[in-house]
Amino acid sequence: MKVLGINGSHRKESTTRFFLQKALDVCEKEGLETELLELHDKEITSCTVCGLCASKFECSIKDGMTKLYEKMATADAIILSSPSYYGMVSGKLKNMFDRSLPLRRNGMKLSGKVVGAISNGASRNGGQEFVCSQILKWGGLQEMIAVADKKSAHFGGIAWVPRGSRPEDDKIGIETSENLGLKIAETLKKMKVTE
Repeated sequence: MKVLGINGSHRKESTTRFFLQKALDVCEKEGLETELLELHDKEITSCTVCGLCASKFECSIKDGMTKLYEKMATADAIILSSPSYYGMVSGKLKNMFDRSLPLRRNGMKLSGKVVGAISNGASRNGGQEFVCSQILKWGGLQEMIAVADKKSAHFGGIAWVPRGSRPEDDKIGIETSENLGLKIAETLKKMKVTE
């Protein structure tokens, strides 16, 4: 079983990636295959609502999304992470959401897969829960199974890293991200038993 992590940060060495990696590390310890994809180095433009994907599994825009479609369709679970920008997902991740329409229109390719969310912000109440909620709502529209962190939060990995501090110092952010990874692993294992 494979867990795909998608980092929605615009930065290469990001705090968001740190917490996503914590969740993926737990998934690996639980015996799952993992892969981390970064959006910062991919050109993902806005959907033009051209309608091509209504008739076939294809997008008229050939950019960084082209390879993402197959990666997402073949994963058993997807963990999406984003910094909180005004209480919303990053522009990169929002473009990815909009451009994921071919996955929905052509056989609901993400249906039944597990989705989890991680968000970080520079202030304690910086909208991280709103970001996680947006990620999980997107998963719901794709008919995915939303899971949250196992013990310590209700929405997923929630991190707080004020300016000048290090992600390693946020023990709660680490705990909620690791618990999310554990919940995803447990859910996938239960699903495999019932297949």
